[in-house]
Amino acid sequence: MTGTTALNQTHFLLLTNNSHQSFELSKSFNEKGWLCLLKRCNNMEEFKQVHAYFLKCGIFFDSFCGSNLVATCALTKWGSMDYACSIFTQIEEPCSFDYNTMIRGNVNNMKLDEALLLYVEMLERGIEPDKFTYPFVLKACSLLGALKEGVQIHGHVLKTGLEGDLFVENSLINMYGKCGAIKDACDVFDKMGERSVASWSAIIGAHVCVEMWHECLVLLGDMMSSEGRCRPEESTLVSVLSACTHLGSYNLGRFIHGNLLRNISELNVVVKTSLIDMYVKCGCLEKGLHVFRNMPEKNRYSYTVMISGLAVHGHGKEALEVFSEMVEQGLEPDDVVYVGVLSACSHAGLVDEGLQCFKRMQFEHKIKPTIQHYGCMVDLMGRSGMLKEAYELIKSMPIKPNDVVWRSLLSACKVHLNLEIGQIAADNLFMLNPNNPGDYLVLANMYAKVQKWDEVAKIRRKMADKHLVQTPGFSLVEAKRKVYKFVSLDKSSPQWNIVYDMIHQMEWQLKFEGYVADTSQVLLDVDEEEKRERLKCHSQKLAIAFALIHTSEGCPLRITRNLRMCSDCHTYTKYISMIYNREITIRDRHRFHHFKNGTCTCKDYW
Repeated sequence: MTGTTALNQTHFLLLTNNSHQSFELSKSFNEKGWLCLLKRCNNMEEFKQVHAYFLKCGIFFDSFCGSNLVATCALTKWGSMDYACSIFTQIEEPCSFDYNTMIRGNVNNMKLDEALLLYVEMLERGIEPDKFTYPFVLKACSLLGALKEGVQIHGHVLKTGLEGDLFVENSLINMYGKCGAIKDACDVFDKMGERSVASWSAIIGAHVCVEMWHECLVLLGDMMSSEGRCRPEESTLVSVLSACTHLGSYNLGRFIHGNLLRNISELNVVVKTSLIDMYVKCGCLEKGLHVFRNMPEKNRYSYTVMISGLAVHGHGKEALEVFSEMVEQGLEPDDVVYVGVLSACSHAGLVDEGLQCFKRMQFEHKIKPTIQHYGCMVDLMGRSGMLKEAYELIKSMPIKPNDVVWRSLLSACKVHLNLEIGQIAADNLFMLNPNNPGDYLVLANMYAKVQKWDEVAKIRRKMADKHLVQTPGFSLVEAKRKVYKFVSLDKSSPQWNIVYDMIHQMEWQLKFEGYVADTSQVLLDVDEEEKRERLKCHSQKLAIAFALIHTSEGCPLRITRNLRMCSDCHTYTKYISMIYNREITIRDRHRFHHFKNGTCTCKDYW
């Protein structure tokens, strides 16, 4: 009886016996019995036998039997959407249940266009959609990024009077969020009469999609303090972890980790990998490593996150050790893993190791270098001062270098003050992307360092003619479970006078330790006094002052910057870590710096 192991003998007799006994049994077998028989199918072979008997007995055209045949075939793991479609087309008068089943089955199988076409067909046949139709139709729109179609379906929801249905509203929020229409998602959320945990999860997820990280944290607070005290689900907390990761909000990330441990018996690989990512990007490499080392199961993404985390903290050799462990575990490295490996070599100044890994990637693992890999190699050579070699590599690339590659070379030229190659890199950047103000400013700053003020003026005039304005540098710091933002010379905070008093106190103590401001970092044609005044009010210094005021003595400080740290801020922070006996972690655009007792883990190489 191959293929019928799940069917008992009576049922099997109905499927195979042509006798009068079989006919009598079929007459007495009611709808509940046939549905039970369908549920006992474990594969398509058994299902097809049941389908054949339905046809033989003439009961297929019974709406109940036909609908359940379609549902079983379309919605089970072993089913077939193609076979379900062949059954569906034979139903003479399909109802909304049949269409809902087919739409849902197509969405589950990522046949998103077919799902939307079925919805259109449903409308054309005059079959009214219901509250079970819209969640899956809207999901198809969200996965396709089909905002225009989603807006039209929202109109249909309003016409059918289903705008107050909780599941439909949650689906609308999800659709608008994943299509990037955050204002529309918020409009639906704000108008809801009742909100479930899924509603809060949807609106937080919508803000994650458009990278509105601060708003995600605010919404989590609103959710937990809302009437009814909604307890966030695992998916919601993972979304908020993304916000903590990008904002460097370590304390809130740690709180979410505790919440997950209290409410979920065993965290899966995805959640643990998200925790690793959060910890390493919030500056707490030790906790990230602890989660990683205690994972009973690791996948390639877990290793990638850990390697990349070690890379941005400057632990190049440790990153290579984790990479070796990954290969020993039988996990084949891909191009993404090698980006992390080469980046680790770059941040740690491991030039020989980086060159060896680049060759190993191509010849041992047969991975063709992408633009990201070449960018890492240019960065590796450029940081170490091999500017001519980096330029030669760019010229020999089999693919056209993009702006990231040329920008890496330009940044290296700024560090090593090579105007000749820097001008070449800048010219190529201006051809590829003439509207990036940062590239003009890097070149202008290089000319300012050698006091070629006429050249600086020319570049700034070009920027003015193009109406280019650079996003100002800022620093984020967490205190009392809130994230505060500072820009240079910032006086927008209500507490700005207290912060500036602290800056004055810090400057006074720094003088006794031998600190001298590096005014060469102020690339403006002003006098020395003005340069010193500008230096002491850099956003990083304001953030440190604020944190020293609002955190307890000895508490570590964690600050996130949007730009690369200047050398004066680097020296300044080394002194502050010693004077105030604080561990200070700074995450800038490129990497982490851990300051303690007057030293930094980067060893002045960044």
